[in-house]
Amino acid sequence: MPDDSRELGVELGDLQGKLEAEEYPIGHDELLEEHGDETVEMSGNTTTLEDLIGPLGEDEYRDYGEVEQAIMNMVGDEAIGRKNYSDRTPPASGEDRQDEGAPDQGGQEEQESF
Repeated sequence: MPDDSRELGVELGDLQGKLEAEEYPIGHDELLEEHGDETVEMSGNTTTLEDLIGPLGEDEYRDYGEVEQAIMNMVGDEAIGRKNYSDRTPPASGEDRQDEGAPDQGGQEEQESF
């Protein structure tokens, strides 16, 4: 059985089914009241739905897709896994790839990806 609850480094698990089965539209506060304690896993780290999307303060979500988009918008670097990694292509001729945080990549220490 494929794991459809994992997307872009984010594992929703049983929460995905619960959110898909929810009756929409649903208010932000109502969604968090019902599912805020549910956990979301990101590359081995976990957080609650409330901690993740609570700061958004949306009025309502029209469908599951809007909730999923809110989750994906709010995950931080912890969901990415290994930065600058690609198993698809080797460096092009003359390209010098370095792992994030490597020497010569100064100024990126404070940078966040969204």
